[in-house]
Amino acid sequence: MRLTNLLRTTVSAAVVGACAFGFAGVASAQDAPQESATSIDDIIVTAQKREQNLQDVPIVVTTLSQETLEGAGVRDIKDLQILTPGLIVTSTTNESVTTARIRGVGTVADNPGIESSVGIVIDGVYRSRNGVGFGDLGELSRVEILKGPQGTLFGKNTSAGVINIISEAPSFTPGFQGEITGGNFGAFGASASVTGGITDQVAGRLYVGHRERDGFYNVTIPAGGPRTETDDQNQDFWTARGQLLILPSDSASIRIIADYSDRSEYCCVASQVITGPTGAIINALTPGGTGIRGPVTPNYAAATPHSFSRDVYANRPTEQFIEDMGLSAEANIDLDSMNATLTSVTAWRNWESVNGGDIDFSGADLFYRDSDGSFSFALEQVSQELRLAGSTDRVDWLVGGLWSHEDLQRNDSFLFGGGASFYLSALLASQAGLPGSAATFLSCATAPFPFNVGCGLGGFVAPGAPGLSIAPGSGYKDRYSQGSESFALFTNNTFRVTEQFELTLGLRYTKETKEMMTNQDNIGGNGAICAAARANPLFAPPSPLNGFLGGGFCINQLNTDFDGRTYLQEFEDDDISGKFAAQYRFNDSLMVYASYARGFKAGGFNLERSSGPTVVGNTNPSPIDDTSFASETVQSYELGFKSTLFDRSLLLNATAYEQNFENFQLNTFVSPNFIVESIPELNSRGVDLDFFWFTPLEGLSFSGGATWTESEYGMFTAADLQVPSRFPALSLLPGNTVSFAPEYTGSVAMNFDRSIGNGLRLGLNLAAKYTTEYNTGSDLLPAKMQDAFTVVNGRITIGSEDDRWALDLWAQNLTDEEYYQVVFNGPLQGSAFSTLQPNGTYYNPAADTTTYDAFLGAPRTYGLTLRVKY
Repeated sequence: MRLTNLLRTTVSAAVVGACAFGFAGVASAQDAPQESATSIDDIIVTAQKREQNLQDVPIVVTTLSQETLEGAGVRDIKDLQILTPGLIVTSTTNESVTTARIRGVGTVADNPGIESSVGIVIDGVYRSRNGVGFGDLGELSRVEILKGPQGTLFGKNTSAGVINIISEAPSFTPGFQGEITGGNFGAFGASASVTGGITDQVAGRLYVGHRERDGFYNVTIPAGGPRTETDDQNQDFWTARGQLLILPSDSASIRIIADYSDRSEYCCVASQVITGPTGAIINALTPGGTGIRGPVTPNYAAATPHSFSRDVYANRPTEQFIEDMGLSAEANIDLDSMNATLTSVTAWRNWESVNGGDIDFSGADLFYRDSDGSFSFALEQVSQELRLAGSTDRVDWLVGGLWSHEDLQRNDSFLFGGGASFYLSALLASQAGLPGSAATFLSCATAPFPFNVGCGLGGFVAPGAPGLSIAPGSGYKDRYSQGSESFALFTNNTFRVTEQFELTLGLRYTKETKEMMTNQDNIGGNGAICAAARANPLFAPPSPLNGFLGGGFCINQLNTDFDGRTYLQEFEDDDISGKFAAQYRFNDSLMVYASYARGFKAGGFNLERSSGPTVVGNTNPSPIDDTSFASETVQSYELGFKSTLFDRSLLLNATAYEQNFENFQLNTFVSPNFIVESIPELNSRGVDLDFFWFTPLEGLSFSGGATWTESEYGMFTAADLQVPSRFPALSLLPGNTVSFAPEYTGSVAMNFDRSIGNGLRLGLNLAAKYTTEYNTGSDLLPAKMQDAFTVVNGRITIGSEDDRWALDLWAQNLTDEEYYQVVFNGPLQGSAFSTLQPNGTYYNPAADTTTYDAFLGAPRTYGLTLRVKY
């Protein structure tokens, strides 16, 4: 029984691939003969943890075959965007900070205390952070993108959807595949895999790959460095993946997977979009006089955005080292007496990222992080899932449980460079608007009594006894240790009321506990400036300069109150989520369904320094002891149909949806740190459309889809936030469109493959995605808008009819479209939010002095790939 099912599964995976591209011999080393599919009947998905035809599942699923992925050049989850309307994947300060969003829902991942709203599952194992799932995916069987809450079967943190990745399994038929790639930007890649039977009951598969490429940015380094690399966002990694498939009997199978990846790269610098008045100070502090893109503008209202450019400035290295490894075992046992299958999935994963960074994103030596481990993130996860699934004449039933334990270690650092003291002195002096030398402001403000008495409202002069300065290399080094444990029980059951009418009921109980230990330390005498400024009566309320404590001398990076803090926090929550769906099949060609689902995303802790004023009328900030944020929940309603038309050659599916989120976990920049704040309400509604068409012309097919989305925050005030003082930085959100939520997205792919005689075949692939404008900033500042754009990928393949060899000419971003991944505030480079405005926000374009930086989308890349298969 088990062997028969295994062969059927292998063939199904092959047919899914052939269905999307029409290629023969698509799955590696098949155990049974296959033919190219010409209808949609054999598109198989596992969206409900059992094999089902796509058209029988009451869920919005975009399924991507092996050939579709190969034709579009998919190597990692970011590449999936072009094939999936409504999916956006971005990276920010380094490649480990990668975030996926579906239907306009998700949040940036700069704070590892927050888990994603889009779950990534690879071979049945959940990756708790999107960055942990970012890497070379290797040999793929297919990818399924499930839209909407999927918590019943896939667990917590899938409130927006799931990216379900299924890799190629071992085969008992011997086979070998290899490829070598060369391209622009010095790209080189090579990979190889081998599979076959080891014994009559054991088959194996081994995949090894390496890729390298020069960076996409041209970096100007001022004299003295210490950076030496003149490019950035390069690629240099290798990965290995070994598998064993064990068939101890006809009714049992065990699949063991071990994988390891290692990356040693540079990422990420940023390009300026608008340069505020602080740019003049940065240029003055940079050897050679230019450390940031110009021209400098006084405020956003007077600004004209710079032209798109990959020429940037940096003086500090941006190393990133990522090591990822894991081991999993999936066992399936057929219980014939129950007509059921018992499944066990046991997994262990360990992931670590160590990064350095030039965090002022300029040529001046202001702020940086070393790659010595003081800025790093490590995650170890152990999980055990058990499922029992079976069928009767009337019911498909499933029950299960999941236990997982996670240990998270985060080291956070912020170090001051040689120019930081003068920069902050000049910055604060210019903001004060008082006469006197900018260079003397910091010294005057921190001078000891009675010399600081002369630092009055009339101006700033050099005191008789000098004050303090910021020592190069000083700053802070904090450590966060979080342990979390999750337990869940779940069931999902489909009742066939009649031959045409089915009801599905799913429930899940989840309990989550977290414990977080914080250790915060200032180093190099850091904090003395804050203490000295607090002792200066000039900054005591009701002085108009009191704001310089919270906005300058005692920001989190300088605040003496953080030094030596050690404290423990605990969090516990439980929830019941689930799904109810009704589906009715009018005939073999049309099924309609309606569903309700409730999703759950556990709360947690900010793993950043967080502070706020503790006394009304005094901006002197103090650390916030409770850094927790609440659990997020969503209620989703869907109404859709799935149809198969024109002699089953056309698939056309459409779904209308409404999603209501409560306590949406927003990770945003509240100067000068990233924090997670729970937004009371977020509503998302829209329509998903998917199609697939096998044309009458042999070998030609089209696929694609479109999404209309309207995602908006509900109305809220400062009183609705956990920390009311954060409201000014969030004041543009109430009632407005969520970031990364374009109103329309559309994808289309053309695939052609057929014999051209003389033992040769020709393949053509063209994939494109159109996205309307959207805001890339979680605070919705207008400078962070991205205009509508289109990305096109293409591939031409010539190869043998027996698939022994193939040569691909390919291009990604064929038209070299210029677009921003994320636009963000330059750290400590101006201020966007000011005083309360008549419209109820705290934003005035004429008072916005921020320098805006951007992480750019990838440029056009192209090359040749030679593939062989035996």
